[in-house]
Amino acid sequence: MLAEVSALLAPLAAAIGYSTYKARQFEHAYPNIGELTDVGGFRMNAVHVERPENADLPALVFIHGASGNLLDQVVAFRAALEGRAEMLFVDRPGHGYSERGGPENAVPSGQADAIARLMEKRGIGKAIIVGHSFGGAITAAFGLRHPDKTAGLLFLAPATHPWPGGIDWYYHVATVPIVGWLFTHAIVVPLGLSRLERGTLNVFRPNPRPADYIEKTGPSLVLRPSAFHNNAADFKRLLAYVKEQSLLYSQITAPTVIITGDRDEIVWEHLHSRGLARDISGSELITVRGVGHKPDYLATDVAVAAIDKISGKPRDLQAIARRAEERLAAASRDQRAAAALAPAAPRVFSDAQNTL
Repeated sequence: MLAEVSALLAPLAAAIGYSTYKARQFEHAYPNIGELTDVGGFRMNAVHVERPENADLPALVFIHGASGNLLDQVVAFRAALEGRAEMLFVDRPGHGYSERGGPENAVPSGQADAIARLMEKRGIGKAIIVGHSFGGAITAAFGLRHPDKTAGLLFLAPATHPWPGGIDWYYHVATVPIVGWLFTHAIVVPLGLSRLERGTLNVFRPNPRPADYIEKTGPSLVLRPSAFHNNAADFKRLLAYVKEQSLLYSQITAPTVIITGDRDEIVWEHLHSRGLARDISGSELITVRGVGHKPDYLATDVAVAAIDKISGKPRDLQAIARRAEERLAAASRDQRAAAALAPAAPRVFSDAQNTL
């Protein structure tokens, strides 16, 4: 009997050991570039870019989406806005290098409150809040709960409204007591690594993923057991949360711009982005044709122009979006032409084919 139990436990122990080793490798590959700040019982991590002397914009707070960390928005926006504004790139509670805090941080309202406290600790009175994907739900919660700290709202492919269907099976498994612990500590790392390439390609689809995206943004950090559990817990609560909270969006009064792609297959623009534009009086919806779920990368120029407009600068966002579409279309044509001119790869036959 002891031998049978050992035979069962040995592979599990090996899987947990491997996952622990890989989690340390992920952190070594993507060390924390931010600073941890106590926000009342737990610490939040953020990269804080101090206000430059010649700033022409209000402070900016960037909130990443699901399965991500602050590097995603740092890579998308820091260089484009360097020297123009004070910036705060946040690891959401329980993500990246931020601690989770209490159960209130499993819903967007709790995370919005934590970000508001972080702003206070960092001496930021008001800011334009920029949220991508899941970060859009937190951005909306921030606008509702902290209007005194909100200079404006920029939503990028936001997840804000109820959707038909549910969520992927592994988010359910990851939050089940005991079974979830075993799943996140033994299965998630090898399963996630096998899907990392395809998953990041799908996030950008139908657009090309930047060649250095994985290298620069550390998506493997979400495969660490605690981060994956927190990500799953966020997902499990989101649908019920937005069913209730989306009824309140009409109370948002801050200047608001929503940027979405019409090819987004992850967060449907007709439900979420159009829903926000309908619910928030005076908001402006910008749909960039041909773009999927990553307008923060594919239409960064449009997002920066939206920040300008929210801050009071005259900008024709529709015209800027059309120019972005032309740029993307030209780049796509160039890629197709280069592919057509490239020499065909030699055909390789397997042993089975050679026997035919």
